[in-house]
Amino acid sequence: MVRGRDVSSYRNRHGKISQNVLAACNFDLEFMYVLSGWEGSAHDSKLLHDALSRRNGLKVPQGKYFLVDCGFPNRRQFLAPFRGVRYHLQDFAGHGNDPQNENELFNLRHASLRNVIERIFGIFKSRFTIFKSAPPFPFKTQAELVLACVALHNFLRKECRSDEFPIEPVDESSSSSVLPVNEEENLEPIVQTQEQQRENANAWRATIALDMWRNAT
Repeated sequence: MVRGRDVSSYRNRHGKISQNVLAACNFDLEFMYVLSGWEGSAHDSKLLHDALSRRNGLKVPQGKYFLVDCGFPNRRQFLAPFRGVRYHLQDFAGHGNDPQNENELFNLRHASLRNVIERIFGIFKSRFTIFKSAPPFPFKTQAELVLACVALHNFLRKECRSDEFPIEPVDESSSSSVLPVNEEENLEPIVQTQEQQRENANAWRATIALDMWRNAT
């Protein structure tokens, strides 16, 4: 329901008019933060920057970091998988497809943990089937509809612990998401350039991957 000059910016990579939604969830299949209403063509990192810059935006819990997909840059507070290395769980399924090095093992374990975001989106879309089509509402209403259904989802998860719902398969490459896990180190706040942050985060990720590999072999 976008018209005029705005249409092109709301057209996603599949050529459809859509909004881009950023979501963070926990391991109890509850949404922790949702930002809706961005143009379908907006890059994931742009949404994350917006979420972090808002007064009541996304907060990284003290001593923790979020697992994110390859749509986001790798940072100390947002741990992304290795690019150019097989990642999705089905890539490791079957005989002879075990991880061959530390980067593949890291990506496998990263995907195993981050799979919960695919599960929560599957439940969400199965429960609220209105998102399977484009309802004839103004765009502002469509963006607010996401937030309303997220609130209902969390209420059901908290108040109905027996809540079970068939999960609809979700394309793992289509969701923009972040997921929190513990970080063992207490880091002092340091002012760094973006390049320094990237190098520091990449070195930290490489250390984690190497430790995993050593412990597994």
